[in-house]
Amino acid sequence: MRVTIIGGGILGTAHAVEAVRRGHTVVHLERETEARGATVRNFGLVWVSGRSTAELDAALRSRELWQELGAEIPGIGFRAAGSITLLRTDAEVAVAREAVDRGDADHRGFTLLHPEQVRALNPALRGTFLGGLHCARDAVVESRQALPAIREYLMGTGRYTFLPGVEARSVDGLTVRDDRGERHGADLVVVCAGAAHAGLVRELAGDLPVRRVRLQMMQTEPLGEALTTAIADADSFRYYPGFAGPALDALRRNEPQDPVAADGHMQLLCVQRLHGGLTIGDTHEYDEPFAFDVSTQPYAYLAARVEEFLGGPLPAIRQRWAGVYSQCTDPHQLVCRTSPEDNVWVVTGPGGRGMTLGPAIAEHTADLIGM
Repeated sequence: MRVTIIGGGILGTAHAVEAVRRGHTVVHLERETEARGATVRNFGLVWVSGRSTAELDAALRSRELWQELGAEIPGIGFRAAGSITLLRTDAEVAVAREAVDRGDADHRGFTLLHPEQVRALNPALRGTFLGGLHCARDAVVESRQALPAIREYLMGTGRYTFLPGVEARSVDGLTVRDDRGERHGADLVVVCAGAAHAGLVRELAGDLPVRRVRLQMMQTEPLGEALTTAIADADSFRYYPGFAGPALDALRRNEPQDPVAADGHMQLLCVQRLHGGLTIGDTHEYDEPFAFDVSTQPYAYLAARVEEFLGGPLPAIRQRWAGVYSQCTDPHQLVCRTSPEDNVWVVTGPGGRGMTLGPAIAEHTADLIGM
């Protein structure tokens, strides 16, 4: 088939990979000269930790697909690094212990570590904590270089064309008209427009059960040593459904979240880039209109938390940024996937799970379509 894909972020690119792998020819439109949305403004984490039971198999399948892609395309920077969620209180330890005692703990790769085991696994962690929940299934890719590397690989097949700086304006039948007046005929159109819910997406699919979420993150200069795993704080337990249970209920009841963290719907996630710097975040804002500036208080809070775990000062902050992603509000769906016309599909709303689940979502779409 001839496949036209609209949107150059992780979802659009993952769908392009799936189409090319299945023998089809892809024309890929991206309105910017390079993807600039949530796809490149994230941690690059393939985050199995805490996924709901319904999402777990998809997350594990996606990690498998990422590992396969990383072996074919070294520029993706795939590392099976795992993660450690660091525990500061007895109540947080109780949530972790409950997680490792569940029947799916091995499936998730969970192990509860004592402080000395944490430091043996990740020697950069010299600070204060009572232990850590290790997830061996978590992984990392380089979010800012993965998509260009994948596109270069796809171009080498001779069946992939990337058109940057080209915005799709309409879909008439199976012909996409762009803002330069060009028409792209296809047998299948897949629209992965990210956080753009209006315009063409609304015209094709109407009002979908999605919302936009804003985040703030930062990146440091090189740490000077290896942070061998991704790290998180136990505030992440409060936001991931896989940790739900009596111990988490007790944590919420007896240990309210720090006011700064609660106000920003914050959890600490931290991963080391290949150049040695640390990507640190993040906050969540749900009510639009979003602020156009960034707030300093969340950055200070997150930096202090990382320093607590490292047992020393962070390197200088090199960059700060904000981003917006699309989140499906239906708890029973990973994404909003709709086919308003025959062979015109709209796929959006993976939330903060886009980098984790992108390859598996694309594989599922291709199976649904019968590609």
